[in-house]
Amino acid sequence: MKTLQLDLGVKSYPIYIGQALLSQAELLTQHITGKQVMIVTNTTVAPLYLEQVKSLLASFNVAEVLLPDGEQYKNLDTVNLIFDALLENRFDRSCTLIALGGGVVGDMTGFAASSYQRGVNFIQIPTTLLSQVDSSVGGKTGVNHPLGKNMIGAFYQPKCVLIDVDTLDTLDDRQYSAGMAEVIKYGLLGNLDFLTFLQDNIQGLMRRDKALITQSVYQSCEDKANIVAQDELESGKRALLNLGHTFGHAIENTLGYGVFLHGEAISVGMLMAAKLSQIVGDLNQQAVAQVQDLLEKSNLPISVDGKISASEFLSAMSVDKKVIDGSIRLVLMKRLGEAYISDSYQKEQLDQVIGDFC
Repeated sequence: MKTLQLDLGVKSYPIYIGQALLSQAELLTQHITGKQVMIVTNTTVAPLYLEQVKSLLASFNVAEVLLPDGEQYKNLDTVNLIFDALLENRFDRSCTLIALGGGVVGDMTGFAASSYQRGVNFIQIPTTLLSQVDSSVGGKTGVNHPLGKNMIGAFYQPKCVLIDVDTLDTLDDRQYSAGMAEVIKYGLLGNLDFLTFLQDNIQGLMRRDKALITQSVYQSCEDKANIVAQDELESGKRALLNLGHTFGHAIENTLGYGVFLHGEAISVGMLMAAKLSQIVGDLNQQAVAQVQDLLEKSNLPISVDGKISASEFLSAMSVDKKVIDGSIRLVLMKRLGEAYISDSYQKEQLDQVIGDFC
């Protein structure tokens, strides 16, 4: 097992990464306050891991709530199911919520924890590659709105993140590839050595070599933890983690949540960011081709196949958390492994990229 520490002063917490961690009760129980534990999971993950997690909590008063599975259910109506379960079971302010599942479960559980009785403790047990390398770390919680993705939420940190990479054994190929998009993101935005590692080992990663997976998860979490420690509330550097996301969120919102998986939309979004970086004069054609090659080798989409009009796309981009005073801030790349935040591109340049992809 490897342990990372996300340094946020009194809100600091460990990230445990390794195999067979769901058999080590003390990793979990040492971070639980009180006697009441609510496990929040979904209908897909529950049959796989719910009983295993409950077996670690024999000395606690444990209840569970099963949510429907899918990005289309990441909304306030579903969060109310968590609140209903907490109230029906008379959970008090000393309770702990455990998010057992992917990014949707983690985001909604964290948001519920931030709001229930004005804030209770929660723990992340991410079971998808995407949630293990990205959404479970850093304290972003929330839900979607029909007009915009993740527009309702809070920054709220967990007490720990428990990443058992063995849970990826039950992840289907499409979800695994979707997680690879977020792994690749860390190489593109600020870690050229990691990007080179991914390029050199992509075949082994797609074969799900456990050693390569563990190394990739650890490096992704380390890179994110370092950025979040410097900018918890995304007032500056943390926005770099949104590489490809403003484009990707527009894809998800326009097509309908769940048509493209989050990581699939981010894949297209990162390639769009690379193309715009080329148009503004930063990346060369060879660098853009390297981005596309790595995405394709990860079995990720590189276009939306004409499913969205340019006007729809631009309209969806304008409803995003990165829009400030009407200006869309985008994460672009000066070179592979070095990203920056920009709103100085020309509208015609953005229109060109959107037109090429739509």
